[in-house]
Amino acid sequence: MDALLVLFSITQFAVTIWLAAVDPTGLWPMVGSFALVAFMLTYSVIIVSHLFSHQPWFVSSRHNAVMSLINSANIAQSVQAYRLTHVRNHHRYNNDRKGEDGTTRDVTSTFRYSRDDGHAPLWRYLFFSLAESVRELLGTFAALRRGCRVGADETLLQELATRNPERRRAELRQIQADRLAHLGLLALLAVLSWQWLLICYLPAIAVAFTLVNVQNYYRHYGAHPESRYANSVSHYGRLYNWLTFNDGYHQEHHLRPTTHWSQLPRVAERYGASFREDGHVVSPVPAVAGFLDIRREGLPSAAERTPGDPEAC
Repeated sequence: MDALLVLFSITQFAVTIWLAAVDPTGLWPMVGSFALVAFMLTYSVIIVSHLFSHQPWFVSSRHNAVMSLINSANIAQSVQAYRLTHVRNHHRYNNDRKGEDGTTRDVTSTFRYSRDDGHAPLWRYLFFSLAESVRELLGTFAALRRGCRVGADETLLQELATRNPERRRAELRQIQADRLAHLGLLALLAVLSWQWLLICYLPAIAVAFTLVNVQNYYRHYGAHPESRYANSVSHYGRLYNWLTFNDGYHQEHHLRPTTHWSQLPRVAERYGASFREDGHVVSPVPAVAGFLDIRREGLPSAAERTPGDPEAC
């Protein structure tokens, strides 16, 4: 089944270039082109590149390096950089609350941009998260002066890169190559049709990143960061999980991040009692549509609850 993920990556890459080449004109062709690109970008970040970051698809490191280049072009950011921040930061701190220094250690935490100790309001989380994505994109362009290498001022990536000298060089080189692949695609799209790039592609990136942040927000809104059995929100809809390689099993994924996506339902069965005991939140809708979960919207803030509180179930 992982072959389908590879196929999606290659197809997205080809379709994006094809759309720029044909340069659709007229309102509805442009709207359709924009919607398709936004969908592919969103799916690629939430599903494809996420799974690749946890479990690369090939035995060969060279094949995985090439796949990282393709996926980086697809998601408008370095997949290797995403892997470092997601696997070594987000999965380490699990959407933590603010500490004594007034911020979170998880750079994507839903508590990070709040004015108090609770979750940040959705609009505020989306605004600051998108601003951070724009800053990173501009930083990628600025890095061209040094060949897109990771700079000494990029402290987060420098801290997250492994300490093993050989592996560290490989990780930082991959980020550099990923960035060049991303910028290379942008340059190609600009040559094929700069109008399509400005009108369809760049707005699609903004929409996709916003949807990705909505997804992350509702994957953790109302959960208990302190509990390894209830720090995330799951959705068990069969159709959604069939279409997304069990993406809805998010609590299970946080508990066992190295487990292959196909085995996550077994994790749910094994730890179901612990999940219920600690107040694991189960959403009736996928996280990207979490705003429709009115019941969870009405829950008290996580700071007001304790693991095991029946209202959290």
